[in-house]
Amino acid sequence: MPSAFVDDAKEIKEDNPFESMMQRFDEAAARLNLDPNIYKILRWPNREITIYIPVMMDDGNYQVFTAYRVQHNFARGPAKGGVRYSPDVNLDEVRALASWMTWKCAVVNIPFGGAKGGIICDPREMSPTEIERLTRRYTAELLDFIGPERDVPAPDMNTNEQTMAWMMDTYSMHARHTVTAVVTGKPIEIGGSRGRKEATGRGLLFVCNEACKKFGLRVNDTRVVVQGAGNVGGTAALLMHQDGYKVIGLADITGSIYNPNGLDVPGVLAYLKENKTVEGYTEAEPIPSDELLELECEILMPAATENQITTHNADRIRCRILAEGANGPTTADADEIVSAKSIFVIPDILANAGGVTVSYFEWVQDRMGFFWNEKTVNNRLHEIMVSSFNDVVGFADKYQVNTRLAAYMLAIDRVAYDTRLRGIYA
Repeated sequence: MPSAFVDDAKEIKEDNPFESMMQRFDEAAARLNLDPNIYKILRWPNREITIYIPVMMDDGNYQVFTAYRVQHNFARGPAKGGVRYSPDVNLDEVRALASWMTWKCAVVNIPFGGAKGGIICDPREMSPTEIERLTRRYTAELLDFIGPERDVPAPDMNTNEQTMAWMMDTYSMHARHTVTAVVTGKPIEIGGSRGRKEATGRGLLFVCNEACKKFGLRVNDTRVVVQGAGNVGGTAALLMHQDGYKVIGLADITGSIYNPNGLDVPGVLAYLKENKTVEGYTEAEPIPSDELLELECEILMPAATENQITTHNADRIRCRILAEGANGPTTADADEIVSAKSIFVIPDILANAGGVTVSYFEWVQDRMGFFWNEKTVNNRLHEIMVSSFNDVVGFADKYQVNTRLAAYMLAIDRVAYDTRLRGIYA
């Protein structure tokens, strides 16, 4: 690796998502022989915003919350990325997620750059009115930095359609007119897109279908294990079950269950909705959560959070295809172990890009004031996901690299090309 790239890759900490992302970025940049000047520009976020938000709680006292918005790149268009509410939010995580959004949008070739936001809070301990006040103040603090042509937020961990409705309304009140295109992931009634809620899970189904075709796997004989039962994992598990896949393992934050004959996924999700846990579900056996990822299967889908497959457990993974529903579920240090096992990886920046793709569709529809039916949305999503899958596989074949590195190389090549074409304003 050229020395220009090595210095910045030293002292990588496996559990730091930004450093893990940069380790992959550095390798892809070196393989591409990326111009060192372009490298310097692409490796850093364009802007990092830290906000301290005073919020009146329901008891009349104020609490100050720390919040972030990182805008990584604007070369291909407005920044795009979700907002998450979690006590575990930190700046390095938000930096990594913003960078991943840049590469993700480039992999599926939509005209956005990357951004991400987060607020350090525990929404489980807050009332709806407290969350609304926090959301509106956060939005107000970002008025000069977000907008349909600047940065378009979306839902992420512990945020949803209602959160986006509050953000859109707050922005619109200050603009003095309704601006539906300022956020995506909104309710359909106020400018949301049909098919948006299921888009990430549906995109996962589409790329898994393509991987099965590549390896000649029959869907009905293909065992699937899904870590995560929320909007991404739960939706993907349900859609794959409906398509004929045998989902044998499923986990949520409270526990994991396993049935070698296949789970009744609609029944599991109904039980989870009623009981807020998969524990106690009688049509499957409970297993330790760390063992879920080690079940023998054809498709393993980590769709929960970062750093789930590491150097500590990668050698025990027993799947043919690793489809990454979450952002950064596999650490950079674990990549070599996974690759040595000849596991075909559908990397996160491709696998879970269905959500941002339909967010792009929503943004387009809002700007046109003309909305598509769900069949049109799903057909266009299918076209982009299949085309992007083939682009990544083609890059892997051309450069004789694994699919993760190929996805990064493809994304960086596209962003670098646009950066050179636009030139550097100085």
